[in-house]
Amino acid sequence: MKRREFMTLLGGAATPSFWPLAAQAQHSATPIIAFVNGSSPEFSAGRAAAFRKGLSETGFVERQNVTVEYYWLEGQYERLPLVMAELIRRPVAVIAVPGNNPAALAAKAATATIPIVFGVGDDPVKLGLVASLARPGGNATGINFFVQEVLGKRLGFLHDVVPKAVRVAVLVNPANATVTETTLQQIPEAARALGLQIQVLNADTSSEIEAAFAMLVRDRAEGLFVAADGSLNTRRVQLATLAARYGIPASYSAREVVEIGGLMSYGGDARDMFRQAGVYSGHILKGVNPAELPVAQSTKFEFVINLSTAKALGLTVPPGLLATADEVIQ
Repeated sequence: MKRREFMTLLGGAATPSFWPLAAQAQHSATPIIAFVNGSSPEFSAGRAAAFRKGLSETGFVERQNVTVEYYWLEGQYERLPLVMAELIRRPVAVIAVPGNNPAALAAKAATATIPIVFGVGDDPVKLGLVASLARPGGNATGINFFVQEVLGKRLGFLHDVVPKAVRVAVLVNPANATVTETTLQQIPEAARALGLQIQVLNADTSSEIEAAFAMLVRDRAEGLFVAADGSLNTRRVQLATLAARYGIPASYSAREVVEIGGLMSYGGDARDMFRQAGVYSGHILKGVNPAELPVAQSTKFEFVINLSTAKALGLTVPPGLLATADEVIQ
């Protein structure tokens, strides 16, 4: 995908609005979807393509009969209130926030009228996004893709690869409060069952990630568990590079990290979830009321392991574990 197809949300913009002037001039008959993502266009290119595929399945093709405007937060969640205020002022036809708890919550807090399509890893009822899964009852609906429910299994896979490890660092982004809270609720119990000791490290910026790695190396952590977060995913190259430099086996939530050299990932199939969000956005553009569109529950999971990285770390991946992988990168 060409860079010009993306709109990156940056600080210190020269104009008061965050969308291109060409988009503001779109004919009123063409519906506009605001696609708000916590990560970067580089990281999420495949996910954005999956979203467009879902739209096309309902008859909407970007730049033909629908306009999709991309808002890339790149981990700068503090900009969400301003973004949502601008979207409401316009307004847009749909606010799509798949794969981003902070954006979903910000959209729900900002408007009770503009349809919202979310994709969240936590219970959307517990988050206050919908009244129930079967009948959302408001202006929001979407997909629950069970990221948090598989945390223990992901930690177990890491333990299978480094069975002698005792101390594992857990890297979270405190700016993503719901994901951090759920991660720190579930991981300690899973760790105890595996006989692991947990060290929690907080990081968001590049310098904080550098400091976190320095700390885990100093404290002799034998593995790293990276929480699911758009800001951390945006820094996937830094994470994979530092893990390789210090010889730290690391587990991620996103396959995109493994594709560029991370050791392993396990979680819901994010691209399929984004496709479903595109389908839901298309249904809403056709007039379906989000209050009556049940929240879908994604049941597709994928385990990806980079065998080249494992070999570079001196790890022998058990044959049984390789057999369960959805993809092995050589």
